Amino acid sequence: MKNILLVLLIAIGSNTILFAQEKITRKDSLQGGLRYERTCYDILHYDLNIKINPNEKSIIGFNDITFKVVDNTQKLQLDLFSNMKIDSIIFNSKKLQYKRDYNAVFIDFPSFLELNSKQKLRFYYSGKPINAKRAPWDGGFVFTTDMNGKPWIGVACQGTGASLWYPCKDSQSDEPDNGATMKIAVPNGLTAVSNGRLMGSEDLHNDFTRWDWEVKNPINNYDINVTIAEFAHFHDNYKGLDLDYYVLRDNEDKARIQFEGVKPMLDCFQSKFGLYPFVEDGYKLVETPYLGMEHQSAVAYGNTYLKGYLGHDRSGTGIGMNFDYIIVHESGHEWFGNSITSKDIADMWIHESFTTYSEAVYVECQYGYDKGQVYVNGLKNTVNNDGPIIGKYGVNKEGSGDMYSKGALMLNTIRHLVNDDNKWWKILLNYSETYRHQIIDTNTVINFYNAETGMDLTKVFNQYLRYGTIPRLEYRINNENLECRWIAMVEDFDMPVDIKINGERIRLNPTTTWQTTKYKIKNSNEVEVMTDDFYINVN
Repeated sequence: MKNILLVLLIAIGSNTILFAQEKITRKDSLQGGLRYERTCYDILHYDLNIKINPNEKSIIGFNDITFKVVDNTQKLQLDLFSNMKIDSIIFNSKKLQYKRDYNAVFIDFPSFLELNSKQKLRFYYSGKPINAKRAPWDGGFVFTTDMNGKPWIGVACQGTGASLWYPCKDSQSDEPDNGATMKIAVPNGLTAVSNGRLMGSEDLHNDFTRWDWEVKNPINNYDINVTIAEFAHFHDNYKGLDLDYYVLRDNEDKARIQFEGVKPMLDCFQSKFGLYPFVEDGYKLVETPYLGMEHQSAVAYGNTYLKGYLGHDRSGTGIGMNFDYIIVHESGHEWFGNSITSKDIADMWIHESFTTYSEAVYVECQYGYDKGQVYVNGLKNTVNNDGPIIGKYGVNKEGSGDMYSKGALMLNTIRHLVNDDNKWWKILLNYSETYRHQIIDTNTVINFYNAETGMDLTKVFNQYLRYGTIPRLEYRINNENLECRWIAMVEDFDMPVDIKINGERIRLNPTTTWQTTKYKIKNSNEVEVMTDDFYINVN
């Protein structure tokens, strides 16, 4: 979510330059890497039990971390930002020794842990988490007030790291297999909303009330969330799926109207991508003091009840003003990002490209193929072609913000390479269902689409994902013969492309050397390259 916002602020270009020059540090490697102390165990469950004090802007509590030992070890790595205090780490009723290294916490056990055993430790901590300067562009807490002066608190931590506010294995490579529970105490009169189902609330008789939530499904770290306010809550059920909405009290009437847009979104996405991935946990929209984020089963909503993106159309076509961008985009992440998760944030295109493409899918569901194509092609104006979409592996570094629009245009290109919409929709559905609740990487995606399409799309994916430029088709007329070639960064690039000659659609198979086709052309006006179907440049 955050990179797309940077694009809209016209800041991504400078950020990319800084990224290219940035020196990789030990801190980066500790956060993004998969050393033995991380791979030797598998997270099974988080049980977070904390108190958030709005006046102090502080957190105190613990996380019970249940894990399975998958390799012989006497040491493991958990993560908690260095500005937060470790009060103690308890295992079998005894304090464990640990060493901090930036935000990494290396914990020593008194003896080797039994292979394949299930273990649990309790991690006590406290402190004042970092404040976000402009969430969700950056990670941290937002402590603000609603229009009545009541506390309104949220947190967004994608990319920055969930360990900025709770101890965890802060890597997308490992989600708690058995879900998580979040028990969050806040001052009386406020509601703490988190992921999954509300299991109940309890007055603690110290001016605080604890709100207990439970997620049954695996969940990635940055999706675990809390939003605190004096909320109004209303419930609906749509075709068997529980829908819950938590909004500021003064906005309830607007929300009841605006959130009706959830139903056509669900109809579309379930028809194209399969059953909502988290039926057991329900679907929620939660009004937040920042624009939005894809928090699993508790989607953050801050689009101020406007159509488009804060009242504007990202595509520049006018079509984007027909729906609430945040509802559609952030809910699309339930399938792409939350159900299907990238192992390393360098592959966040797996989240963002498919989700941005889901916007065009929604438009097509509602208004037809032609409108969907107009919308997705309108996104070309938001592409910078400023660097690789894939980031640096093992160091917690994402790639270019082009992973959003450029990635969606890449998928639209592949759709037209397939050239069979029935087949395309079956492939997209099969992709979503095959990797449902799984953690994957770029090669997994490429191999899947190669197998499903029956085409070798490796060079296509590599060109769009690994280089800042898009392929350029050059064509010329030589003695009335049409000749063509590709200019591309990928060696021996040979993507098929469609053109029209005097209105007749034809598929060409250019390579990176000039090819003479069988078509006779007298002048270039007879040729139309299908640039709405293929995201390319043309000379």
